[in-house]
Amino acid sequence: MKVETLSEGSYCCSTDRRGSRSSGHLPPRNTVAEAGVMQCSLCKLRTHQWCFLFFNVLLFHALLFGADFVEEYLLQPTPALYTDGTVVDVREKARKLDLGNARENASQAYNIINPNTCRNSDLFILALVFSSPANFTQRDAIRRTWANQTLIQGFPVKVLFFLGSTQTSAAQDALMKESVHYGDMVQGHAVADSSLRGPTERTVLALRWVITFCPLARFVLLTKDSVFVNLPAIGNYLLGLHRHPEDLYLGRVIQKDSPDRDPNSSGYLPPVLYPHKYLPDYCDGTAYILSQDVVRKVYVASAAVHAAVTADVFVGMCAQKAGVAPTHSARFSGGKHIRYNACCYRYLLTSAGMRSHELETVWADLGQRAGRCSLLRTYYGLVTCKALTYLDKLSFFNSRGQA
Repeated sequence: MKVETLSEGSYCCSTDRRGSRSSGHLPPRNTVAEAGVMQCSLCKLRTHQWCFLFFNVLLFHALLFGADFVEEYLLQPTPALYTDGTVVDVREKARKLDLGNARENASQAYNIINPNTCRNSDLFILALVFSSPANFTQRDAIRRTWANQTLIQGFPVKVLFFLGSTQTSAAQDALMKESVHYGDMVQGHAVADSSLRGPTERTVLALRWVITFCPLARFVLLTKDSVFVNLPAIGNYLLGLHRHPEDLYLGRVIQKDSPDRDPNSSGYLPPVLYPHKYLPDYCDGTAYILSQDVVRKVYVASAAVHAAVTADVFVGMCAQKAGVAPTHSARFSGGKHIRYNACCYRYLLTSAGMRSHELETVWADLGQRAGRCSLLRTYYGLVTCKALTYLDKLSFFNSRGQA
């Protein structure tokens, strides 16, 4: 073999046939030539061809990660001066809020109270998982998987399930037995004089329970029983924050979402109640984090929000009234189910749409693949799971179009 200088100024290898003939064991001449071409084809690329390849690599990464980087940069709240009288009033009421006396009358709003969960415990993270009373299998899977941990870097964490009312006495009896056995459930029920309904009322009851029975929890994670939650990664993220852990409303932020103006829709939001073109920025309801002070602020502001909207939009409206801006992190999946890859899941904070058997399979595999992922393996995992997730999304739309 010898080195040739190419016209473009790069160096490449070529086959020296004379040297090859002296060996005495020669493959066919055509085979030697083809091998030499395959080995040296990349070296013979011209400058514009290298630029084309480099551009395509950049474009691929921009499509996968570009939006995430832009959102992370743009959706970081800046320190605000609160000159609006309503905002100042909400924040002051939240600072002075004391629901200690409400412990005695808690049975009026909660069928299952679990009042001693946070006693003598300065929790780092309290996770409240909204679950339907009938979803025992899903709750049991969560107990055996991501909720089966009590410490993150030495800081205590706790996972509770928050449920709504049951339809029958038999279903209620089953919930009571489950609560006695596991001790990790709180159940609210509808309040007769409340103007709120469904998931919105359940969210307010959950925040009220936190303020009443767990006021020392530093951060509160609100999520659903169909979500895989990476508690260690969330803990590391919160411990690494370079800002004061107040006014934190963290999740996957939804921007410029239009209100429902269809009078025939159950989520109809009339212009009289909300005249603006877009809803306020809010965190997707599959999983988001509130600092303890934001829990109080949202709860106080909820008394003035009567719009018939989804629970996550409702929290965003309350946060806006309290002068709290959401913080975006692309590590929250939002409503997307992320294709499984061990290093990808170690980096992500959540993945939605997880059935009980998927939770157990993922958790078992993560346990077997103990240890940290290198930077290269994490990069490869993120590229793989993001690409496959986008392909899943495209196939979903294609299948709908064909249907």
